[in-house]
Amino acid sequence: MAISIHVDVVSAEESIFSGLAEFVVLPGEAGELGILPGHMPLMTRIKPGAVRLKIQGQAQEELIFVAGGILEVQPGLVTVLADTAIRGKDLDEAKALDAKKKAEEAMSNRESELDYARAQAELAEAVAQLAAIQKLRGGRH
Repeated sequence: MAISIHVDVVSAEESIFSGLAEFVVLPGEAGELGILPGHMPLMTRIKPGAVRLKIQGQAQEELIFVAGGILEVQPGLVTVLADTAIRGKDLDEAKALDAKKKAEEAMSNRESELDYARAQAELAEAVAQLAAIQKLRGGRH
């Protein structure tokens, strides 16, 4: 039996995943983080992107899109408190493309710096969702 770590991925709306994983990979504020069982304690912000979980006894990695949030790591527990979390199978490419297009339009038609910053954040989230969809498909278009 492989060594594992308990992982909880939650959003404001619901618990997305709670279970054992062999490892977790996610987009940290300073770059991609890989978490294995026994990892030293850590707390950091996460950026929009894909959380990849290697579940015990499962060949395929589980993919969850997160739109930012906080990561807390303890030696036996990883907690992802996401602003928004969507299971990989529930991602909608058409919706993400539409959000990207609207954010790009908002950036070009901005009326204030706040509008621009909001549109920039929405664009980053849409691009991260599209990247997660591509990862889920194994890089195929």
